[in-house]
Amino acid sequence: MKRWMTFGWIAALCLTASLKPAMSSADEYYEVRTIVVGEKGDAAAIDQYLEKALIPALERQEIGPIGVFAPKTKPDEQNATIFVIIPYAELGQMESSRAALAKDSEYKKAAADYLSRDTKTAPYSRISSELLTAMDCWPKTVVPAGTLENDERVYELRLYESANERLGDLKVEMFNQGEVPIFLDSGVQPIFIGQALVGPQTPSLTYLTVYKNDAAREKAWDAFRAHPDWKVLSKNPRFGGTVSRIDKFVLSAKPYSQM
Repeated sequence: MKRWMTFGWIAALCLTASLKPAMSSADEYYEVRTIVVGEKGDAAAIDQYLEKALIPALERQEIGPIGVFAPKTKPDEQNATIFVIIPYAELGQMESSRAALAKDSEYKKAAADYLSRDTKTAPYSRISSELLTAMDCWPKTVVPAGTLENDERVYELRLYESANERLGDLKVEMFNQGEVPIFLDSGVQPIFIGQALVGPQTPSLTYLTVYKNDAAREKAWDAFRAHPDWKVLSKNPRFGGTVSRIDKFVLSAKPYSQM
């Protein structure tokens, strides 16, 4: 019954999506920040900064939940990455948050070691970000009850890139017109879904999903691919060729992650 109610709620959103503007004032915005640690970086210093300085400061600004993740398969040191997900209630909150950090004495004290590093002791090699706007089919961040208590949980972060803006908008339409209810019916649980406003791979959309464990993740995607509604939707010629590239990351949450 609980799954049916969730499915019905999302289905209703998708049915009314065409009546709403593409970007509603109620939509959330997301920064997906990718921190490349690099061979000479200091992942422990980054964790310390995020856990003890940045996240508490954002909490004081009533921004959250903040997600922090690393790939489950440990890459070589040069390509080690940390993903940080920051939701914003409105677009201007990104700018006001930066200004608030600059005036936050608690933040500056907790971040002193991280911020005092120079080019020779930099904690990371590079940071890149994309800015997303929430989509009609999933307008708010959802962290299901009990998620943070499950130490076996795994996540998938996926980015769907399109060959041009028209095709990118069609892929968003495909999500809004029925792809998300199929997710839910198959056990693919979204946390956020957003279309890129700014980023290195636009036009694109990005979403994060969570599972009880890796076996549940694989089972859910098998169910999705076999779902009769997906077979119909995926063969709709209107949506053919909308995705030119998929980047997929299977992730574990950092112990201090709020997602």
